[in-house]
Amino acid sequence: FANIIVTTGDLVRVGDWIHVPSSSADGYVIDIALNVVKVQNFDKTITVLPTYLLVQEAFLNYRGMYQSGGRRIKRSIMLDQRTIRPLGSADLDRLAGIPLMSRAMELQRAAPASEPGGDRTTNSGLYRHYVLAYLQAHPKIHQKDFTMLVRQLQPTAEGLPLELYCFVNDTAWAPFEEVQSTIFDQLLATLPAFGLRVYQGESDFQEPNPETRRLEV
Repeated sequence: FANIIVTTGDLVRVGDWIHVPSSSADGYVIDIALNVVKVQNFDKTITVLPTYLLVQEAFLNYRGMYQSGGRRIKRSIMLDQRTIRPLGSADLDRLAGIPLMSRAMELQRAAPASEPGGDRTTNSGLYRHYVLAYLQAHPKIHQKDFTMLVRQLQPTAEGLPLELYCFVNDTAWAPFEEVQSTIFDQLLATLPAFGLRVYQGESDFQEPNPETRRLEV
């Protein structure tokens, strides 16, 4: 009966990548029999599941992700809140030489002001718009029909999370990880130019001179 539900309901097909939290199954379905489903995990081990488990318990099927053509990035950069400050005209002139900064300034100006007199530009706010401009210009990021945003999350004791939420247009695991890593390499390397730094425990890191965060551009 469980096999009928799984097959006629199109819950699982051979070739689907599934993850069953209550078991070690996290890989591709290689066989669907009457009583069992075989899953080849990423370490090439095989997990054998009773078919009824896929009816009784929730599991994750990544088929929709592959069919959509987009694989999600949802990761944060933890900003040290002590380095957030307003920017002066000299700071803005210095930052103007960074590629994509003109687009970041357009996004900054288009953002609604929350104060009657208008908001002062902060290094964290401008950096947030720079990250968005970077994603909008990236050839590997979906620009249409997929959510793209850069947002602040609730501040924590480990810093202020700046979360990237977007979709890579290559769903294969290795290319996706390469794109994601390259994006964060670039964004972390650019961070000091805005006078910001990533939060790091004081027991692990003491910054001798904050001016070292500044880069000539």
